[in-house]
Amino acid sequence: MHLTTLARHTLSRGTTPAATYALIARLGHPPLPVARAVCLALDIPHAETTRRLAECYDALLADHHPASETDTGELLEALGVFDVPKSLTDTELAVVENLLIAIDAHGSLRPGHRHGLQRWFTTGNLATAYLSLTAAHPLPRTGDPALYWTTLVTAGELLATTLPSDRRITYALTHCRTRATHP
Repeated sequence: MHLTTLARHTLSRGTTPAATYALIARLGHPPLPVARAVCLALDIPHAETTRRLAECYDALLADHHPASETDTGELLEALGVFDVPKSLTDTELAVVENLLIAIDAHGSLRPGHRHGLQRWFTTGNLATAYLSLTAAHPLPRTGDPALYWTTLVTAGELLATTLPSDRRITYALTHCRTRATHP
C-alpha cells in the first residue's frame, strides 16, 4: 500500500497526525517519507510539505531512531508540520498583514509566541492570534507602542466584521482602542 494512502486511511479512522506518523514509522518506513505521506494525506500542498520538512529534516528526520517514532510524530505536530493551511479571504489576509505589523512594533516578542502566531495564521485561527497579541504589552525601548495598539485596533475592526458575535473580539478591540488613545 502506498504510504500516503495508508496515512489517509489511518487519519480517516480518527488517528491524530502524530499518531499516524508513529504507527507508519513503526512499520519500518524511513522518517522522511512517512512525514511526507502524512502531510500529503492531510492535503497539504506538495511544495509546502517539502518546505516544512526541509526546515526540520536535520533535527528530526535525518536519522531513524526506532524507539522515538511517537516523540518524533509529536514534535512534528508541535512544530506545525502537520498544520493544514486554510485559504484566507481578502479580509483575513488584511488581518494577518496588520498582525504582522503589530508583531514588528511589539519590540521583542518571544520566539515561542511568534511560532504560535505563525501556526494560527497558517490554520486561519486569527481570533486566537489577535487575542494573544492584545494580551501582550509592547516594549517602549525596542518597540513602537503607539503603532502596536493602533494596528491592533485596525486588525480588531476587520476581525469584528468577520466574527460579529464574538464578544472576546469586541472586548479586546475596546481594550486596544483605550491603549491606542492612552498609551
